[in-house]
Amino acid sequence: MQDAIENLRDAFKVRHIVYHWVSAAGQQYGCGTYSADWVARYIAHDYLRIDPVVQGCLQNFQPVDWKRLDWTGKAQRAFLNDALANGLGAQGLSIPIRGPNGQFALFTVNHDADDRCWAAFQQRHRRDLILIAHHFNSKALEFEPGRTPAPSQALSPREVDALTLLAIGYSRAQVANSLSISEHTLRAYIESARLKLGAQNTTHAVARAISRGLIVV
Repeated sequence: MQDAIENLRDAFKVRHIVYHWVSAAGQQYGCGTYSADWVARYIAHDYLRIDPVVQGCLQNFQPVDWKRLDWTGKAQRAFLNDALANGLGAQGLSIPIRGPNGQFALFTVNHDADDRCWAAFQQRHRRDLILIAHHFNSKALEFEPGRTPAPSQALSPREVDALTLLAIGYSRAQVANSLSISEHTLRAYIESARLKLGAQNTTHAVARAISRGLIVV
C-alpha cells in the first residue's frame, strides 16, 4: 500500500497523498508520503484533537476542500503553520470513508498549487480520487481485518427514529414535534444512541448509524 500511494502521488503530480485510519478509541495508522518527522510530530502534539480536516470530515459525507474549513482559531492557525513548515502544501482535498462497524478513514491529496490550478485539478480528478480512496480502504480492511471495531449495541426504535429524522435534515425541535416528545426526552435518546455508537457528537452518531445500516435515509 505504501508503494501504491507513492506511485499515485507521482502519477497525479501532487506533493502528498495519505491514507489515514482513525479508530473509535483514537488510535491511528495508515500510509502516505508525509515525512516521518511530521507524522511523529502530529501524534506527539495530539493534533487529531484540533485538526480541522478530521473534524470537517467527521461532519461531511462528501470530499472536503481544506480551504472551506474554519482555520480561524488560534490552535488551528498554529497547527496549519506547523504543517506548512513541515513540508505540506496549503491546498488539500480529503475524502471521508465510513466502513463497517463505524470504521472511519480519510484519503487526502495535498498540494501547493494556486487556487485556480487547484480548482482545475479537482474538477479533472475528483471522481477518480473518490474511487481510489474507497479501493484503498477496501484493501486496508482486507489486510487488517482485526482492526475493524466490534459491532455496537442495537439502537432502540425511538433512537432509530430520532437519528433518521436528524439525518434527513430536521432540526431538533422538528424531530421532537414529529415524535410527540419533549426536546429534553429527545436529547436523552440522542445521547443514548451516541454512546452506543461510540460517536464523538450527534453528526458522528448519524454517520455511524448510516454506515452500519442501522438507519436508512
